Amino acid sequence: THTPGVLTEATADLTWALILSVVRRVVESDKFVREGKFTGWKPELLLGYDLYGKTIGIVGMGRIGQAVARRALGFGMIVIYHNRHKLPEEIEKKYNATYSDLDTLFKVSDIVSLHTPLTGDTYHLVDKSRLELMKPTAFLINTSRGQVIDEEALLEVLKNERIKGAGLDVYENEPIITPGLLDLRNVVLTPHTGSATRETRENMGIMVAENVIKALNNEIPPNLVPEQKKIYK
Repeated sequence: THTPGVLTEATADLTWALILSVVRRVVESDKFVREGKFTGWKPELLLGYDLYGKTIGIVGMGRIGQAVARRALGFGMIVIYHNRHKLPEEIEKKYNATYSDLDTLFKVSDIVSLHTPLTGDTYHLVDKSRLELMKPTAFLINTSRGQVIDEEALLEVLKNERIKGAGLDVYENEPIITPGLLDLRNVVLTPHTGSATRETRENMGIMVAENVIKALNNEIPPNLVPEQKKIYK
């Protein structure tokens, strides 16, 4: 079984924490102050980018993708998305979201945020060719699954500043981090903590317990993963 729904808001929050951290260079700024380098305000010190009026491209517009889109509206951003299926018109209107093919999304977005499950079709969905479509001022955010990105290709475009930066909560060979990523100042890394809030973990535990109780009572657990649903048919 799995725990859908209960981790939506927490993961969307962390997505935005990563977005703000890389766009406004929060981690760099914190390190700068702690190292005693701050000697006073300067007009060009640690310049970042505005979010207002920029385009966020959401890959995977399920529960979490929609929660990210809802937050993007509060920042006054333009929302485009790619999904296996185009969303109903009423949902698009709710988030003022426009459907896009994947390559166009990578070309025009200032932020690309990944919220797609890992499948045969999404393994290395973000490869060298797609990364090279991105603007040099664009940022890539991943709170979905690490293997959706070809991490070696990402390392190269970050090292060469072919894109501006990245925020990652998941990794291709987790918990091993691709050598070189740790040395880059334009990437923010978190240890797979998308659902790491007290409230979310408590709700996840409750949902797991409910699934176990159903199974022990020879009943169908309510939150089966797709592969298990076939067994219970």
